[in-house]
Amino acid sequence: MYDAIVVGTGISGGWAAKELCEQGFKTLVLERGRMVRHIKDYPTMNMDPWDFEFKGQLPREEAKKQLKQGRTGYTTNAAHNHFFVNDLEHPYNETKRFDWMRGYHVGGRSLMWGRQSYRLSDFDFEANEKEGVAVDWPIRYSDISPWYDKVEEYIGVSGEKLGLPQLPDGHFGPPMELNCVEDHLKQNIAQNYKDRLLSIGRVAHITGDKTYEGRSACQYRNRCMRGCPFGAYFSSNSSTLPAAERTGNMTLRPFSIVSEVIYDEKSQKATGVKVIDAETNEKMEFKANVIFLCASSIASASILMQSKSDRFPNGMGNDSGELGHNIMDHHFKAGATASYDGFEDKYYKGRRANGIYIPRFRNVGGESDQSSFKRGYGYQGGASRGDWSEAVAEASYGSDFKKAISEPGKWQMGLMGFGECLPYHENKMELDYDKLDKWGLPTVTFDAEWKENEWEMRKDMVAQAMEMLQQAGFEDVKPMDDPGAPGLGIHEMGSARMGRDPKTSVLNGNNQVHAVPNVYVTDGSFMTSASCVNPSLTYMAMTARAANHAAEHFKNEKNS
Repeated sequence: MYDAIVVGTGISGGWAAKELCEQGFKTLVLERGRMVRHIKDYPTMNMDPWDFEFKGQLPREEAKKQLKQGRTGYTTNAAHNHFFVNDLEHPYNETKRFDWMRGYHVGGRSLMWGRQSYRLSDFDFEANEKEGVAVDWPIRYSDISPWYDKVEEYIGVSGEKLGLPQLPDGHFGPPMELNCVEDHLKQNIAQNYKDRLLSIGRVAHITGDKTYEGRSACQYRNRCMRGCPFGAYFSSNSSTLPAAERTGNMTLRPFSIVSEVIYDEKSQKATGVKVIDAETNEKMEFKANVIFLCASSIASASILMQSKSDRFPNGMGNDSGELGHNIMDHHFKAGATASYDGFEDKYYKGRRANGIYIPRFRNVGGESDQSSFKRGYGYQGGASRGDWSEAVAEASYGSDFKKAISEPGKWQMGLMGFGECLPYHENKMELDYDKLDKWGLPTVTFDAEWKENEWEMRKDMVAQAMEMLQQAGFEDVKPMDDPGAPGLGIHEMGSARMGRDPKTSVLNGNNQVHAVPNVYVTDGSFMTSASCVNPSLTYMAMTARAANHAAEHFKNEKNS
């Protein structure tokens, strides 16, 4: 019997563990995958390109284990493929293509994330209501702002304050530097546009002199996806899980697959979870007063869907029928590339693990409003004398290792748009009980796609990127539009959305399941709309807020 159970150890699970343990809750933290210890279990963290066999390419037999994930390019590098799951052991199904990237180990995808850290604004929280799309968020920016403060201060976010209402400023360490070509584009945009600007990305890397427990400043190695031995970027392994452990209140159990949440008809609350030991297949139950599902948007929705009872025949909290629906991701890889004839006497030091950012400038009022699509997009990218895509975490795969040790070539610049996807009820996941995994659990089937609003937005993403580069004197400006499929952005969300009405949503404004108030869901599942910014900072802030709510409302039960 525990005070609280946290399912998952990634971005959200680590924060839930830290906050609940620091509130005095005896907390069981369950991870379905293996143990990964900070520094000790980062086998490739200090390897150079020439240390890998076959230039880092995977042998064919190894590549066959990640055929679906490998088609994205993310897992095809021996430097970090061990942090992505084996598709053969963890299969899923596709009515329409969906690129589901998973890391089943302690720390989850907090070890491999892109680290871009941006706040949502009231443009995002109010959009659904104003436009009559889906359902209204049950919160506004003022509700989450102090929790953004708390998270940014703790994890260390470097960046530049911009004073934009559509991209609220936060608590930042010193910004990383732009290189000469990026600065040239910044100055040109400032001279020629009143509605947009270029800045360095806001990224969860420690810069400056502020000290963080057990972590040090970024070393500009750009080997982040291998695990950072300096703890320079934020991960559960280097930060929140050690904090939880220091309280003496955390019990961490890897190889623990949660199959369902147990519901008590009499109390109308959850009493615990059912677990399958991933190594022995032993089935067991753990009890707790409070349950936090932080297993990832798809996994948490799957657990709720599997949690059936007389009260919830279609899955726990699924009175609305919205569980598993409204899946969103960010559509990206639309923009432009170019070269620059100049600055040939200039280079840069280190390998900055960050790129540039051009915040959203569409549909924020006045002349910015578009008739052909709703919402907006931002650009990431950068310039280098090599492969510009290394500046974008979601695009930095497939680089030829030889580029890292060859003579610098011509300056290359890329602008890659990240656009908002609307929440569509028909974009969904379902469970297939005819296709079971090795533990006897149903597999997930995806049925999601981009629709007209996303296609129309992509046209503008390409056109505006080309215009800005041409305006700044770049050469060989080429359009880029590779839409891929949902999941490729690794920002899947929305499967158990928040809302004001239990008839149209799964969670309330405190991340609680409407009908089961001691179950909180704080990973990407809760997102009611997607915004156009990377969502992990919002997951962390909402998790901290929900844990505080749980502490206030369930300490009486803990003490009784």
